[in-house]
Amino acid sequence: MKLGRLMKFKEKFYEELSSTNDFALENLSDFDDRTIIYADVQTNGHGRFDREWVSDNSENLYASIVLKPEIESDENSVLSNLTQYLCVKLAETLEKYGMRSSIKWPNDVLVNGKKIAGILAQANVSGSKFSGVVLGIGVNINMTQEELNLINQPATSLKVELQKTIDKKEFSRNLFEAFFEEYDEFLSKGFALIKKRYCERCDFISKEISIKNFDESRNGIAEKINDDGSLEVTFASGSETIRIGDLLWNY
Repeated sequence: MKLGRLMKFKEKFYEELSSTNDFALENLSDFDDRTIIYADVQTNGHGRFDREWVSDNSENLYASIVLKPEIESDENSVLSNLTQYLCVKLAETLEKYGMRSSIKWPNDVLVNGKKIAGILAQANVSGSKFSGVVLGIGVNINMTQEELNLINQPATSLKVELQKTIDKKEFSRNLFEAFFEEYDEFLSKGFALIKKRYCERCDFISKEISIKNFDESRNGIAEKINDDGSLEVTFASGSETIRIGDLLWNY
C-alpha cells in the first residue's frame, strides 16, 4: 500500500481488495474526507442492486472516493445526486479523449450504446448520525474486445473505442481532478449545477423506455429530468416521477 501525494484529495493504492467500496465503508473512520482508494484488482466488485462488476483486469480503473461533507443526509440532500455529478465528470473526461458518451439514467455512462463505467454510492448512517458516503466507480480502460465479450451485457472500453492503450494513471488523475474542481460548488448548488450538462447527454428523452424495479417492468415515454435529478415518465396510467429503477430503451 502506498500513499499518494496530497493535492485537492488524498490517494491510497492497494494491489487487491474484495471491493473498494466495501473496504472504504468498513474502515471509514480511518480515512480522511476526500480520500480516493484504488485497487489494481477487486475480487468481489459490485454495482447497483449488488450486481457483479468484472474487476480482474489491472489495467481498468477501480476506485472509491471517501466523502464526509458537513451536510444532512436526508432524501432531499445533494448526496442523492452525487452519482449523477460523477456521471457528468466522467462523460466530460471521456470527451477530452475524443469519445462522445451518453448517460443512461440515473448513473450509467455509455459509449456507442455500450456500458463503459459503473458508479455506486453508499452512505454510512447510524440512526440520525451521518458518517460519510463512499462513491465507487469502475471504468473499462484497457479491456480487449475478447474480454468484453465475456461480460453479460453490451460493454466497451477506451482501448477498444480509441484503438490504442490508455495510460490508466493519467486518466484517473484527469477524472478525479475534474471531480473536485466543482465539488464544493456542487455541495452548495446541488443538481442545478449540472442539470443542463447531464440532460444534454440523455439520449433517451422523448423515447419509449422500460423501467424495471425488482421483478416489475413497465413501459412508458421518458419526458424529462426533473430539477432534483429524478425522471418524469408517462405511462398508460399517467405521469409518474421515478426516483429508482433500471432504465432500458432501444438505441
